[in-house]
Amino acid sequence: MFLILIAFFGCLTSQAKSIEAFPLFRNMLMAGTAKINITPRAPIPMSGYGGRNEPFKGVHDDIFARVIVFNDGKNKAALISMETIGVSNTFWKDVTEALEKKCGIRKEFVLLSAVHNHDGPVTNVYNESNSPDVFAYIEELKEKIIAATITAMQNIVPVSIGVGKGECKMNINRRAQDGKGQITLGMNPYGPCDHEVGVIRVNDKDGKPVSVIMNWPCHAVILGPKNYLISGDWPGAASAYIEKLFGENFIAPITIGASGDINPLYGPHIDFENNSDYAFGKDAIGEDLGKESLRVAKEMKTFSTAIINASQRVISLPAKPEETEPGKFQQPISSEKDSLKVRLSVLKIGTIVLTGVSGEVFNEISVKMRNQSPYAYTFMITHCNGSSGYLVTDGAYAEGGYEVNSTRAKSGAEKAIIETLLIMINEL
Repeated sequence: MFLILIAFFGCLTSQAKSIEAFPLFRNMLMAGTAKINITPRAPIPMSGYGGRNEPFKGVHDDIFARVIVFNDGKNKAALISMETIGVSNTFWKDVTEALEKKCGIRKEFVLLSAVHNHDGPVTNVYNESNSPDVFAYIEELKEKIIAATITAMQNIVPVSIGVGKGECKMNINRRAQDGKGQITLGMNPYGPCDHEVGVIRVNDKDGKPVSVIMNWPCHAVILGPKNYLISGDWPGAASAYIEKLFGENFIAPITIGASGDINPLYGPHIDFENNSDYAFGKDAIGEDLGKESLRVAKEMKTFSTAIINASQRVISLPAKPEETEPGKFQQPISSEKDSLKVRLSVLKIGTIVLTGVSGEVFNEISVKMRNQSPYAYTFMITHCNGSSGYLVTDGAYAEGGYEVNSTRAKSGAEKAIIETLLIMINEL
C-alpha cells in the first residue's frame, strides 16, 4: 500500500471560508475543491464518433466535473476538468464571464478543460444539431460548473503543493502505415509518443492530501462508435481509482496532454454490449495511471507559499477553407475568413507551469515546448479554454492522414504555438 494512503483525512467542513478567515496565511497558498455529477438526465446524442445516429441508451458509469480553486492572497485561479468531449468557444465565454462576476476569478486565471471523452454527450463543440434537449443539457452543464467553482471557493483552506513526473506506457502513436503508402488510424510503435505523467499533489495544513491532479496525453477512445452507454472512459476510471482510495471530499482531476496523435493501447472498437470481455481496458489504464500518479505523489516535497500568475493570448493561424460537406471531418468551427483562432493560456503556481491550448495538439509540439521552458515542471493541457481542432506538426503535412486532413490550420501552427507559449511563460 502506498505511503500516501496512510494519511487518511477527515471531511472538509461545509462552512464557507475565505482568505480573511486565515489572517496568518494571507501570504500563503490556499485551495478548495469540488466535484459534481454531469451525467445527462435525458437521452441526447453522444459525441466523438460521427457514425452514431441515436441518443445514448443508458449509463454505464457517471461522468463528473472536478474543480480546484487556488488563492495566494492576491490572485485566484481555477482548474476545471470535465469528462466531456471538449469546450466550445461559446461555452468558455459564458462560463468564464460568470466566474469573473460571481467568483472574482479573471478569465486568464481559468483553465477550463475537457478530457476529450468520446463516450459522453455532445456539447456542441463540433457541427452538431442543437436540439432542445441538447441545449438544455449544455445550459445545465454551465450552471453546474459555476456552482462547483463556488463550492470550491467555499471549501478553501491553507494548503501546500508539490509536483513531480512519472511515466505511463499505456498509450501509443496512432498514425500508422496502411501498407499502401498512406497514413491511417492505427497503432505505430515506431512513432513518437509522449509517456510523461505530470502529477500535482495538494495537501491540507496537516499534510493530508486533498487532491492529486494528473496530466497525461492520450485520446479517451477505448470505447468505440458502437458504444451507446455513457462512460468516463479511461480518464473517469483513473480519477475513480484514486478517489475510491481516499474517500469523500478528495478529488483526482485528469487533464489531457498533447494527444492529437496518441491513442490508448486498448480500443477504439470496443463496446459494453458486444465486446464486454474487452471493456476492461478503461479500468486497466485507469489503474495503471492511478498507481503511477500515487507513486510520484508519495515521493514529492510540498511547499506552502506560492505566487499565482497567469496570461492568455489568442493567436491567428493561416487557415484552410472550411469544409462545407456535411459530416466531413468533424472539427470545431473557429476560423474567421482565412484565419484560425487558437487560445493559448499559461497558469503559473510557484514554479509549476500549466499551459493550455484550445485544440488537440500533436505530442511532439508539447515535448519541444516543455524542453525549452525555463521551468522543469511545465505541462500542456489541451482541449482547454475553447476549441480549435487538430493542431499538427509541420512535418505531418507531407505525410497526410486523418488529422492533417481534418485540421483547419495550414503549416506553421507548431512554431507559432511553441514560440508564443515560451514568450508567455518568460513574461510571467
